[in-house]
Amino acid sequence: KPTVFEQLTVFENLELALKTDKGVKASLFFRPDSAESDRLAEILHTIHLAGSVNRPAGTLSHGQKQWLEIGMLLMQDPRLLLLDEPVAGMTDEETARTAELFLSLKGQHSLMVVEHDMGFIKTISEKVTVLCDGSVLAEGSLDQVQADERVIEVYLGR
Repeated sequence: KPTVFEQLTVFENLELALKTDKGVKASLFFRPDSAESDRLAEILHTIHLAGSVNRPAGTLSHGQKQWLEIGMLLMQDPRLLLLDEPVAGMTDEETARTAELFLSLKGQHSLMVVEHDMGFIKTISEKVTVLCDGSVLAEGSLDQVQADERVIEVYLGR
């Protein structure tokens, strides 16, 4: 379930996620400078929520809330994003837009995604790693790991 501040607007959620001084005084008198405003606009465009800036986060669809949460992470400019089942509960259209979002991050951020929707994984992945009991069982393209006899044995029980 996405964790956003549902009573705040999309913009306010992203603004809170900016890398700034979070002290009481700094927070009370905070106004984004030009670079921070540009960053907010860039992230709003990236997560496909530029048209929803003033909407309370609680009124967004499940997928939109997930994009907002990803946007909040992106505001921190991380090198690595760890995502656990990011498309769970999304419609097919939301899943496709999430794949577009992830592909747009290529070259700027590394993504590690735990996901059971293999169609989604096929769309976004370059390399798939299958783990079993905390150890690497197989690694390669999705087609390679799906054809791997060890993966089939462990996950399908043959």
